[in-house]
This record gives sequence, structure tokens and C-alpha cells, in this order.
Amino acid sequence: MNARNAAFGPERRLARTGRLYTAPSLLVILAITVFPIVFSVVLSFAEVRLTLNGFQVERLTLGNYDAMLGSGEWWYALLFTAGYTAVTVAVELALGIMAALVLERLDAARGWIMALLLIPWSMITVVSGQLWAFVYDSTYGAATWFLGLFTGSPPVIMGDPASAIAAMAAADIWKTTPFVAIIVLSGLMLIPRDVYESAEIDGAGPWTTFWRITLPMLRPTLAIAVLFRILQAFGLFDLPFVLTSGGPGTSTQSLAMMGYTVLFQDLNIGPGAAIATSTALIVLLACLAFIKVFRYQVGREEIR
Repeated sequence: MNARNAAFGPERRLARTGRLYTAPSLLVILAITVFPIVFSVVLSFAEVRLTLNGFQVERLTLGNYDAMLGSGEWWYALLFTAGYTAVTVAVELALGIMAALVLERLDAARGWIMALLLIPWSMITVVSGQLWAFVYDSTYGAATWFLGLFTGSPPVIMGDPASAIAAMAAADIWKTTPFVAIIVLSGLMLIPRDVYESAEIDGAGPWTTFWRITLPMLRPTLAIAVLFRILQAFGLFDLPFVLTSGGPGTSTQSLAMMGYTVLFQDLNIGPGAAIATSTALIVLLACLAFIKVFRYQVGREEIR
């Protein structure tokens, strides 16, 4: 027993030293992440009155959530955010897989092409959004000029809800598809080559090989890519803020942008906190459901 304690003594001291060194960073994380989240949740249940020195909590109530759930504007923002997320993530996943399959077959030029692909992703969204605003400008925009060749007159892309949503989705897909492609490419590089050799010997064609071998073996990688993109896309704010300001009307107003408008522009602290809290809860539940379904599918594949 004494020998065992003596053996574990250095490990325990090392663990205590590690906890001591990581404590400051954990406290910083606690201060800048956990505390604001908890404070926002508390404010979402509060009736807040603005004062000259800031704000004052009058009482706790469920009225903020009642008003939110009874608001047609909130339901539209929820449906828009969910639909926008589903469409953009699906398109990005399809384009990312195709780009990754092409990159996998390249040799010398792969590094250069990957570097070029990462330029849109590395660009700050506000900057890329402003660039796309120039492209969509109704007076001198390149997209406006190009579409005018077919329609006869230059269209106002951002003046129509349908075209504004499509234009915003195109800008988002342009920026984030390289991110998905790089993740998928890393998964492709991990697939053993002998699996493809065996499939070729068995007479499997490229299409069959992709659906029966490549895609099933890419499921863990695709799950990571989809999970990251859902987290990012559902928090959509900066792109509509720069491109459309939520318009025309509220047609491109996401949940995050609605929360910003209510909280910081209308100065309705309680309702704004309720919108932010509900958005975080929806994302959390969606991610948990996605992970559960993914684990179930992996378990079925292992049984087979």
C-alpha cells in the first residue's frame, strides 16, 4: 500500500500543479463566458426598468417569454433562421464534398489551390459582406449588370425579399464552402487506399465506390462539419447586418439580429435577453439531437 502511494505521489503532485496553472485561465473563461450566459438567462425572466445610471430589475416574470412566443415576428425569424441554416449547410456540404474529391486527386497544385480556397474563409464576415454589397449594388454592381443582360433592366436585388435571401445565401456559401471542403479533405486522406483497391478488384465503378465506401466512411467527418456549420449559421448576424439590415422589411431578420434590435436599439432588455436565451437553447437542443441521431446511425453500422 505504501509502495502504491509512493508511486502515485508524483502523479498527484503533477496533477495539482496542472490545476494550479490552469486555474487563472479557467477563471477568465468563467468570467467572460459563463457569467454573461447566466446573467442573460436571469434577465430573460426579469422586468427591467431603464434608469439614468443603467437599469434596474423590478421583478421576475414569464412575461418576456409569453410576449416572445406570441410574436409573429419572432416565429418568422425562427423559421427564416432554421430554413436558411438548412439550405446553406446542405449546399455547402455538397459543394465541399465535390471540392474535396477534386483536391484529393491533385498533387503539386493542391497546396496552392487550398491556400486560394481559404481566402474567403479567412476573410472577416463584415469585410466579405461589404464586398458582396458592392457586387449587389443596384447602380454599379456586377451582379446587377449581369442580370440586367437577361431581364432588360437592372434589377434591385436587395429590394425584393426572395432575391435578397438568395443573394445573402450565395455570399454565405461562397465564404464557408472552403471550410467544409478542408474538413472533408482531411477525412478523405484518412480512408485507407487498400479499401479502394479492393473495390476496384471487385468491379465497383466510381459512382458505386463513392456511395458504398467513400460516403459511409466520411460520416464522422461530415458530422463534425455539419455540427460546426449549424452552430455558425444559426447564429447568423453579421452578414444580414451588413448586406440587408434585416430587410426589406424583416424578410432577412435572423433570431440573432432580432435579439440585437430588441436589446440594443429598442432597449428592451428583458425581451432581448429572452430572444437570446431561446436562440441558445434551440441551438443546444438541435446539436444534442444531431449528435444522438449520429451515434444511433454509427451504432447501426457497427452492428451490420
